[in-house]
Amino acid sequence: MFFASLRGYRLAWLGGDALAGLLLAAIAIPEQISTARLAGMPPQAGIIAFVAGTIMVVVFGRNRFLSVGADSTIAPIFAVTVAGFAASGSSEYGVYVGFVALLVGVMLVAAGTFRAVWLSDLLSIPVTIGFLAGISIQIVVSQLSTLLGMHATATGVIQRLGEIARGVQHVNFIDLAIGLGVLAIVLIGKRVNAKIPGAIVGILVAGAAVALFHLQTRVTVVGSLHVMFPRFTFPMPTAGHFEQVVPLAIVVAIVCTVQTVTTVRIFRSEKGIADPSQDLTATGAGSILAAVAGAFAVDASPPRTAIVQSAGARSQLAGAIAVAVVLLALALGASLTSYLPEAALAGILLYIAMEIFRYAEMRRILRESRLEITLVVLAAALVVFLPINVGMMLSILLSLFYGVYVMIRPPSVALVRVPGTTIWWPPNKDEHGEEQAGVVVFSPAAPLYFMNVRHIVDRMNAIVGAAGEVKVVVVEGSGVIDIDYTGAHVFKSAVKSLRQRGIAVGLARLSEERAQAAARRTGLLAEIGEDHIFKSAQEAVDALMQR
Repeated sequence: MFFASLRGYRLAWLGGDALAGLLLAAIAIPEQISTARLAGMPPQAGIIAFVAGTIMVVVFGRNRFLSVGADSTIAPIFAVTVAGFAASGSSEYGVYVGFVALLVGVMLVAAGTFRAVWLSDLLSIPVTIGFLAGISIQIVVSQLSTLLGMHATATGVIQRLGEIARGVQHVNFIDLAIGLGVLAIVLIGKRVNAKIPGAIVGILVAGAAVALFHLQTRVTVVGSLHVMFPRFTFPMPTAGHFEQVVPLAIVVAIVCTVQTVTTVRIFRSEKGIADPSQDLTATGAGSILAAVAGAFAVDASPPRTAIVQSAGARSQLAGAIAVAVVLLALALGASLTSYLPEAALAGILLYIAMEIFRYAEMRRILRESRLEITLVVLAAALVVFLPINVGMMLSILLSLFYGVYVMIRPPSVALVRVPGTTIWWPPNKDEHGEEQAGVVVFSPAAPLYFMNVRHIVDRMNAIVGAAGEVKVVVVEGSGVIDIDYTGAHVFKSAVKSLRQRGIAVGLARLSEERAQAAARRTGLLAEIGEDHIFKSAQEAVDALMQR
């Protein structure tokens, strides 16, 4: 269970792990400080989150590449919500953020322990893309004031944009040049080689410019980091607001589950299908450690994980090396951040926002599913225009609603025969299949459940009614994987109704054992008749037409 990625370690792996660790540290330092700013926490909180998350993945994780730490996907969710009842930067704010992290950690540990990775399936890809786009817009709007050297206090997207527009005459062009310059360096570095730590190069150049040209009084700087051993405390708020904190923690936990499970599945470090449960537990443990150490919830990072994999890492020793390098760098150069302009961090956050705005994926969804691009737009709008925790919760409900809708409205159709064969297949506009006079071969293409069986029966009756004189109806059951009580009894009534009209009813290819057992137990097979059960649709058509 412990140090799973280090089992069977070979000395030959050390070079790849060392290189990946150094690269991870170079990327993590500016990114974690920037994310801490996004979370409304002091810069060192981001470093603590990275160290806590990485240590727990090294100890408890299984995936060899997974990188966990402060993440810009979840930071706006809890930051905006907690800022609604606690002043950002105050000790009360830090306690609430820590308490959210503690709850999230407990939920993730429970999900991993009980192998509840199915929670990641609560969000469809279009809805996930949509709320990531919404978070991206939230990040851009939240950083515009810093990029322009302005002070904005409004929290809503529209209100904040209005406040920035009214104060546009106060733009600090030095801040703007620094922020856009750092963004350009990061983008160029990625274009040249993804392994180039453009973010660290950008903040070094920005800090050097501030020091060289004595710009400390003309731009806002981060200030020196307070390097000290964290005091481990249990973050328990003394005030109320639990009715807001608990739903917030649930939303953050679901997002963390989706992102962690997806990251582990994409960047598999072992052959076969990876079980993300252990890594989900490790991520939860990272959140708990971060919470008691004075930081905030952590999450898996797909970009950092990709960098670790591409750098040639072979185990989580790369993460341990990254932690050591980060701590050493802070111990030796914590005062250097006194020259680091906040606009430089805003430039890095703008890059992160561009990364999580999946424009290419949106275009692909638009090409392949016009209906589901609507889900993308709706999910993004919910996150942008509503309080972000409410928007996230509604996005999850939107995903579930769409799943239920697809289930209750399955594509039940009349099949046609492929010319020259005995295969019955759904019709399409490119191929014209054969129809047989007096015969309807109907495919429910879904389990027969209480929520969809009446729609399926209505579709079957409509198809039979439009087919003219029908003598035989064959139900092609290859898509019927299960049948519940309501489904069986409603379908039995439909079979009786067809028989009363003089139509023979047969059942073909009910191959799923669970569906067979349910059909036998509920009397559906008895209603159809054992001599009307067939292995194929063509066998059913031939036999029933002869009879």
